[in-house]
Amino acid sequence: MTRSPRSNQLRGLYVITDSPLLHSDELLLQGVAAAIKGGARLVQYRDKSTDQQKRLRQSKRLLQLCREQQVPLLINDDIALAVEVGADGVHLGQDDLSLAEARALLGEQAIIGLSCYNQLHLAEQAQEAGADYVAFGRFFSSHTKPQASPADRALLDQARKRIQLPIVAIGGITPQNGGALVAAGADMLAVVHGVFAQSNIQTAAQDYRQLFSE
Repeated sequence: MTRSPRSNQLRGLYVITDSPLLHSDELLLQGVAAAIKGGARLVQYRDKSTDQQKRLRQSKRLLQLCREQQVPLLINDDIALAVEVGADGVHLGQDDLSLAEARALLGEQAIIGLSCYNQLHLAEQAQEAGADYVAFGRFFSSHTKPQASPADRALLDQARKRIQLPIVAIGGITPQNGGALVAAGADMLAVVHGVFAQSNIQTAAQDYRQLFSE
């Protein structure tokens, strides 16, 4: 299977935007810029509103920022938006368009990640279908998805033996509990509130970045 060469570079802090926390264009851009300055290696634009004009405007401005900083920008769920703005890829849930359809629309160089929750067999299917990374979680109590099924370190241990793709861990991850997930096999830690709900976003990102150099 053909994979984006960038998928081999997916390691470190993966920040996911949150419209209630970053509730204006300027806050969004300032917050993401600070996170990148602090060490974020991948950015996902996540906005569940139905305001298509806002989503288009913000994703275009975010892409410009991310291109300047040489950090890939993924769009959450919305493949059409990713195509329209020329984003670097998408993150998909199991109920979204299939990975094969997303690949056909976005091209071979796009980064396509897939939520696999706490199910190893979903990650194995994603790998076979040509995903660039798989995401497991939630590992801890989560503000963003409090009802998500829990995952544990044993899942990461198993996945590391059977999955050759970069593995993303998500869900309530802090600088205090994230190190154990990295040690268990997570290549990236995906964070929302742990970065964007903090008073100093850059410093918060630096705290996560440090976990990958220890």
